This record gives sequence, structure tokens and C-alpha cells, in this order.
Amino acid sequence: MGFFSFTKEIAMDLGTANTIIISGDKIVVDEPSVVALDRHSEKMIAVGEKAKLMHEKVHAGIKTIRPLRDGVIADFNACEQMIRGLIKMVHTGSRLFTPSLRMVIGVPSGSTEVELRAVRDSAEHAGGREVYLIYEPMAAAIGIGLDVLASEGNMIVDIGGGSTEIAVINLGGIVADQSLRIAGDELTRDIQDYMSRQHNVKVSERMAERIKINVGSALTDLGDQAPEDYIVHGPNRITALPMEVPVCYQEIAHCLEKTIAKIETAVLAALEETPPELYADIVKNGIYLTGGGALLRGLDKRLTDKINIPFHIAEDPLHSVAKGTGVALKNIHNFSFLM
Repeated sequence: MGFFSFTKEIAMDLGTANTIIISGDKIVVDEPSVVALDRHSEKMIAVGEKAKLMHEKVHAGIKTIRPLRDGVIADFNACEQMIRGLIKMVHTGSRLFTPSLRMVIGVPSGSTEVELRAVRDSAEHAGGREVYLIYEPMAAAIGIGLDVLASEGNMIVDIGGGSTEIAVINLGGIVADQSLRIAGDELTRDIQDYMSRQHNVKVSERMAERIKINVGSALTDLGDQAPEDYIVHGPNRITALPMEVPVCYQEIAHCLEKTIAKIETAVLAALEETPPELYADIVKNGIYLTGGGALLRGLDKRLTDKINIPFHIAEDPLHSVAKGTGVALKNIHNFSFLM
């Protein structure tokens, strides 16, 4: 057996909801962005799916943390420990020696210098020797197979867990963009608030997420695609007695209306900034939806009807950014990275 004295290359989509790591052209880690720490020693107890199973269930000696909020790092220490724990999953076979890491990480296009520095520092403290940052909408465009270096304009709407990234891409750069700190987490909070206000039932973040997956919709009329009502169990907000509430997709569509309208407004704002020649390309090619939010029922149809430009859901929207960072990692000299 030789020593692992080489540089290992990994690409990472450091997401608010999930973190995905690609190594050797394969997705090797796809875990929730959650870490469980001992409240007294601050040592990591669990990371990823194991930590998510503890979330909202732990006793006073343990705390579970989602280190990223609205697409950026909210807890530096927890984020560093989470990245370190997830990277260990990549090279579990190397117990004696950890290779130095060359990393490409996707970041929101609206990140401030301080936020970019936080991502870079977290990655370096977790073992990254060479750390490259790429904007998420650019990575998403690369990941779905668009030729971002061409002179033709393309538009991406990447709706993640913590942020919505909207960008018009041309000649390897971003011509116009909008970055919203509104995305899947905001939709989940909308559902929590609605269930509390309308049905007097308390639901956890995880239950609201399940409601969104099962009956979430951007339209009040889905026709043949309509899902069955979802039964929600939880305590009454006032009496704490158990409740069983059936929820239909139409009422969830109403409760998500304001947040989806904000995303529509941001798409229109990005189009307003787009030069006419590139605008013509976008009308011809359509606009591409990526990220977990792209899976919300009826969203592509609603946006198409509102904006009069076809919206296409990417083939694998959940992994678009991760795949793009993987391609960028293999072609480091062809793409522009953030310094």
C-alpha cells in the first residue's frame, strides 16, 4: 500500500438544504446540510442524514444546526465541522492519511465579499488546499449541458433551499442576474404559518417539508396531475390535543402565492436588464428551471403563462449545480472563478 500523498479533487454544491459532493465524475455524497453537536464540547456527533433524523427531536445535551441560511453560512464553526464530516465520507478508505484537496464550490451569485470569504475559510479549514468558487447559476447552466462559453444567451432560474439564483449567461459570464434570499425554505415556512393560522395545528419544519413534497403546487388547477389530499397529524396549537387534518393542493397553492409572486418579479427584473439581442435568444431557447424548487407542481406552466417565454425543467434539477461544479473542476482553465 502506498501513501496518499496526492491531491484529491472534489466538487461541492454547498446547499442550504442538501450538500452534494462529486469525486471522480460520480456523486459520492448527497446528504442534508445538518450537523449535530455536543452542546458542551462542541464536538460533532453526527452529520448529514443521521443528524437530520435527530433534528427537532434532541435532548438538552445535543444541538442540531443547519449551518447555512438563505444560501450563505450562518454558523461558521458548524459549517466547518459539517464540511469536514462530509468530506470524510468521500475518502473513508484512507484512514491513515488525508490527501490535500482541490475543491470547486458553488456559491450564490448575490454573495457579499464577507460571505464568499466565509465559504473559502470553511473549506480551507476542512482540508482544502486549492479552493475555487463558482456562481451557482453558472454551475447549474454547465450542469444541464448548456454551452456557457458560446455567444448565444441562456437564462437559468435555480431555486434552491435558501436562495433563488436567476442569471442570463453569455460568453462564459453573467450578463444580468437577480439573487433572492427566498426559495424552498421560505415555502416551507409559508406552509408552517398557514397550518398554524388556518387549521390551528402546529407542524414541524420536517412535516411542512413533507406537505410541500406531497401536495405543494404553484397552481390551483392541476387537472389530471392533481395529487391526493395529504393527512397531517399534529397537536392543536391551543389545547395541545392531537389533530388529523387533510390538506389539498389548492390551499397550499394559495398559501405559497406571495412567495412565488416574488420569484416571478425577480425573473422579470432580470429580463429587464437583458440586452435585446440576448433577450431574443432567450425567447427562442426558453428559460431553464433547476434546483429543488423546480419540482414544485405547475411552476413551469405558471411562469410560462405569466412571462410568455417557455420554461423548461432540467432533466435532473436537484443535481444540476453539483454536476456543473464537477465539469468546472475537470476544466479549471476554461472557466472563470471568483478570486
